[in-house]
Amino acid sequence: MFKVVESKMIVPNVHLLTFEAPAVAREVKPGQFIIVRPNELGERIPLSVSDWDRQENTITVSLLNVGKTTGEMASLRAGMSIPTLVGPLGNPTEIGHFGTVLCIGGCYGIGSIYPIVRALKEEGNKVLVLLEARSSYLLYWEKRFEGLAEKVFFVTRDGTRGLKGHTGRLPEILEALDEPVQRIIINGCTFLLKRGSDASRPLGIPTVVSLNPIMIDGTGMCGVCRVTVGSTTKFACVHGPDFDGHAINWEELLQRRKAYLKEEVIPLRTSRCEEHMLRKQE
Repeated sequence: MFKVVESKMIVPNVHLLTFEAPAVAREVKPGQFIIVRPNELGERIPLSVSDWDRQENTITVSLLNVGKTTGEMASLRAGMSIPTLVGPLGNPTEIGHFGTVLCIGGCYGIGSIYPIVRALKEEGNKVLVLLEARSSYLLYWEKRFEGLAEKVFFVTRDGTRGLKGHTGRLPEILEALDEPVQRIIINGCTFLLKRGSDASRPLGIPTVVSLNPIMIDGTGMCGVCRVTVGSTTKFACVHGPDFDGHAINWEELLQRRKAYLKEEVIPLRTSRCEEHMLRKQE
């Protein structure tokens, strides 16, 4: 069993969970993920690691509460335990001295891009950060990034902070910089990854995205997380999760992510209806 050290909703629907996991904390690197189960009957889901403390033997993950299992994870409280926490899985993000690197994070990706920013800074890169959200109240960890990055940009859909829009504004952000960017790294939802890759492709800037397809075992056995990169089929769990954003077949990936949408939503609605009926009976 893996003990929950801390659990909190940092902004609406985005939760941070810290677990005691000595083996993972000892070995994890930026860009890797874990697979967890909230209870003995729960499904396995992948979560990117947002931070760790090797001295305290803890790891922290950020998750978006969108379905039954993420809802069960979000309902965990400090002192509780979960039966499954496997990792670190996947290949670490390539960290080297690239020059100027722009790191983009949105939603739960704001958390998972943080250790990448930290590692790039330690390698002597000039790191720029772009945080995207639907509105300013959904942004978090700004102070953490300001302590590492040369500059932090913001894009919000409603324009309440920074530029109004989404990562489609990327070309004008880059054009306003005093120097060229050698690499772009993006973490977040599939739409953010696709839009960022589409925007950077005409600029010819190498763009690395961390994919988040459905996974089951995380070791390449089930094949659920397969994705087409160039003309080759890859498994995101063992060949990734990082890939060249300009080589991914995004339309195929988006269609695959919709395959189990009904199965994800129905249990969530059912559980909420059951809760409502119980409250009425009380």
